[in-house]
Amino acid sequence: MQNLPPEPWRWDAVDLARAIRLRAISAREATQAVLARCAAVNPAINAVVQVLEEQALAAADAADAALARGEAPGPLHGVPVTTKINVDQKGLPTTNGCVPLRDLMAPEDSAVVANLRRAGAVIVGRTNTPALSMRWFTENALHGRTLNPWSAGHTPGGSSGGAAAAVAAGIGPIAHGNDLGGSIRYPAYACGVAGIRPSFGRVPAFNPTMAQERPVTAQLMSTQGPLARRVRDLRLALAAMAEGDIRDPWWAPAPLEGRPVARPIRVALSVDPARTGVHPAVAEAVRQAGRILEAAGYVVEECDPPGFAEAARDWDALAHGEAMLFLRESFERYGDAGAQATFGFMTKHTPPADMEGLLRTLARRTTHQRAWAAFLAERPLVLCPVSAEPPFPQGLDASGQEGFDRVYRAQQVLLATPLLGVPSVSVPTGLAEGLPMGVQVIAPRWREDLALDAAEVIEAACPMPTPIDPRG
Repeated sequence: MQNLPPEPWRWDAVDLARAIRLRAISAREATQAVLARCAAVNPAINAVVQVLEEQALAAADAADAALARGEAPGPLHGVPVTTKINVDQKGLPTTNGCVPLRDLMAPEDSAVVANLRRAGAVIVGRTNTPALSMRWFTENALHGRTLNPWSAGHTPGGSSGGAAAAVAAGIGPIAHGNDLGGSIRYPAYACGVAGIRPSFGRVPAFNPTMAQERPVTAQLMSTQGPLARRVRDLRLALAAMAEGDIRDPWWAPAPLEGRPVARPIRVALSVDPARTGVHPAVAEAVRQAGRILEAAGYVVEECDPPGFAEAARDWDALAHGEAMLFLRESFERYGDAGAQATFGFMTKHTPPADMEGLLRTLARRTTHQRAWAAFLAERPLVLCPVSAEPPFPQGLDASGQEGFDRVYRAQQVLLATPLLGVPSVSVPTGLAEGLPMGVQVIAPRWREDLALDAAEVIEAACPMPTPIDPRG
């Protein structure tokens, strides 16, 4: 355990799990360190909206006792993590950032929380999200606004903005998040950490508090996944989260490591795949990452994947078409002013949904998947932006239709992958004018390992000074 900083809250999850297994540090000591860090910095960013000190210390003591009895530790044994307030955690409210849901108590753990517990993780707190988790900004009338640890005036991203801000500030090495339209990848980008949207079917999802099943395209395009300061911690967390759960029939027992691919691995570098125009700093981040991969032996060529913009538009037609049918009442009943305003802006350009249109678009999803499968068979990785712009000023999406449209145009690059069901890693590349920058690495379905390998190469050349102190 040499060369580790003295404060355990700074440690990566891999180091922390190993130290606990070897009894170089106890789970209680690790948990106390993260709770103390939370008490020190969370008031400055409001990332964790429910601190679970008593529960966490009890879980840490149980983890230490299990080791003392000689029980085999799980991969996250004793490691402090956070969970997002839009997934069920037994005995706690699943508020999803909504005042009317403040007393919606979970009778059981959601599938992903149950997996984290089985892996031995110690849950220290619950992180913030926008109301109904439908914005790339994180604020709500119940829990308030989460601030970006790098700049209070800029969004930490959303909807997993609390998760990303917590990890960046040292409140646990791993945070749980979920992603329907970039809600893991964009907060990771905005806060200078790493995040992975896994393949569709990789991580089980189920909330016992659901009054009814989610709309079908949300079932097909939403995923659960981790955020972390380091890519190797994403691997560890993904393996823990990906255990099966019979409550999710979409889950598949696919191996986490795939067959070897032809070397050198070809990478399609696409600076503007959605053809929206990109900020110069964003373009340079993608080209910088391309140079890094090329120096590491990858073959990098500028090449746009097939139908990226069209896939993003079909995501919009499905996600927003269904939202207009099934979520309008929820936004009216549960949403705060910001959520209601952005829902209106969001659906302004969405044509009225009809059964034939939704079914034709859903069928066309297979056409996109087939074209991408052929493309990725030749070039297993796509390197592209996470967003077309640097992190946005706080509140831009709720400032009016023009502000929302600027945000939505920049985020088109996030939308193709959920429609396709393929994995994508967001990895930081450094800073531009004091704000984090990063890139997105996309791989074929079930090949998270290839995307994580490439992300680790980029990360090694672009180390980030996280955890950072948001207090200035």
